[in-house]
Amino acid sequence: MRVILTRAGGQQAAVASMPEPGDLRADAAGPPTPPRWTWDDTNRWYPRLLSDGVRVERAHDLRLAHAILRSSDLSADTTLATAPPGPWDGLPPVSPPQPGGAAPPDAPATLFDLGQPAPSSSDPDGDGLDPVAELGAQLDAIASSAGPARLRLLVAAESAGALAAAEMQHVGLPWRTDVHDEILTEALGPRPRPGERPAKLEALVHRIREALDAPPTLNPDSHPDLLRAMEYAGVGARSLRKWELEKLDHPVVAPLLEYKSLYRLYTANGWSWLDTWARAGRFRMEYVVGGVVTGRWASTGGGALQLPHSVRRAVVADPGWQFVVADAAQLEPRVLAALARDEHMAAAGRGPDGGTSAAAGPGAAANGAGGASAGDVDMYAGIVAAGVVETRQQAKVGMLGAMYGGTTGVSAQVMPRLAKAFPQAIDLVESAARAGERGEVVTTRLGRSSPRPGSAWAATQSRAFDEDAGADDASRARSQTRAWGRFTRNFVVQGTAAEWALCWIASLRRRLWALGTVPGDAAGLAPAPFADRPHLVFFLHDEVVIHTPAALAAQVAAETRAAAAEAGRLLFGDFPVTFPVTVATVDSYADAKD
Repeated sequence: MRVILTRAGGQQAAVASMPEPGDLRADAAGPPTPPRWTWDDTNRWYPRLLSDGVRVERAHDLRLAHAILRSSDLSADTTLATAPPGPWDGLPPVSPPQPGGAAPPDAPATLFDLGQPAPSSSDPDGDGLDPVAELGAQLDAIASSAGPARLRLLVAAESAGALAAAEMQHVGLPWRTDVHDEILTEALGPRPRPGERPAKLEALVHRIREALDAPPTLNPDSHPDLLRAMEYAGVGARSLRKWELEKLDHPVVAPLLEYKSLYRLYTANGWSWLDTWARAGRFRMEYVVGGVVTGRWASTGGGALQLPHSVRRAVVADPGWQFVVADAAQLEPRVLAALARDEHMAAAGRGPDGGTSAAAGPGAAANGAGGASAGDVDMYAGIVAAGVVETRQQAKVGMLGAMYGGTTGVSAQVMPRLAKAFPQAIDLVESAARAGERGEVVTTRLGRSSPRPGSAWAATQSRAFDEDAGADDASRARSQTRAWGRFTRNFVVQGTAAEWALCWIASLRRRLWALGTVPGDAAGLAPAPFADRPHLVFFLHDEVVIHTPAALAAQVAAETRAAAAEAGRLLFGDFPVTFPVTVATVDSYADAKD
């Protein structure tokens, strides 16, 4: 597998197997316009560059781009999309190596081997992955698509996201293992010996057994056994879901709920997690860019996307450094307003001053620990102020219902008022739902398209129209149709919100690097090339965490807001929608939110 370097305008600058780190540094950092690296998978190549202290400015990830272009409705008629399945289809992502660990599978011993003769074939590994041919096919597909500018931005943002994910895994999230151990000891008791439960969990097991009059062999970790014991004791629980248990009046409920909560901490982020994932004072998460069908990221290790608040006290900045934590306010409703070009809904998100303070530019600064910017605008409060509904809770539940297909309770009650006040926004999600119910695809702002329902969906729909179809067949078909409509209803909003977040990260990544370095005595504990400059360390859908020298914290906060505004312009041009971010500058991640 080879790597391609391209210059501005797409001109091919070099094709090579892998250079020596010294040669690479000169090419990656030297020219005024840095090259765009094109490779099969960012995780196969970029970790090796980072380990040599090299940062790549721009890249084109062929695997990620191929998946987008093969499924996008905008490129459906292109040669790439209509070609039969090939080696680039279904290509699994390469797992990033932990720093100091083994190299990625099939990675060469050196990053480039420019001293060797160029291979005669552009597929030297014989795996069918020809990067030169694939890049040409992708560029042609974008140029001949129904939305070249949209797909070009989506592919660039997705590839930039892959670079950012690799960098976050490289630097790691600062983690105090001693603080984490204190958290676990406070919650669970001292660290148990292998094969034993922590003391507090064991005490709760005894209380559960006593409340159920169960034998000492009852294991609450076995759901079938626990449900049988609860049935025998007359508890009346049909499941172990929290919301159902809370409705019951029985002595077992309180210890069982407490046990479930502590057991989740113990298994998901207990001592075993600490030993595995928080090495050398850093949690190095493994993100999967585009791992969810909507374009959201997934995680294959460490549970980065389910990091509970109970352990965030262990996330402590290096001495002389701080965290800038930024959270996009009501991202999906704002995206919906912009997608639908619903000016009334956009106005509700700008506040009484027209959004001038909420869209604070580069001069804005963050408040102290746990503080938010004074210009933050609550869109749900804006909907109340516009007289659409009476309470913020009604506005929130109603908008979530509109985007996720809520048809009961408060959501159903306020939907007519939302539809009257914001007809374009509500019509967009309703139209997306109807398209899904017909088995059609829907497409995000930049061109990511939803998958079509599979053969099982089609078979169920077909059976409902058979001459001998019964009521059950029709009911299953209707239920399936509504479920797919709920999926497509949310797909356009959540997918476009993911695109906004990618553009936010790409802009922020560039802006942070441009801030430069701090003096050597202020360097943190992160590895090169980020030891002396601010860098992203964590991302969670609509929230970013930046690790920065304290002296640059105010500038980082300003650039974070400016990057959010830039992401909005990239996706929606001059449409008057704002994307305010709540920013906190803190020493511990736990202090970022009340």
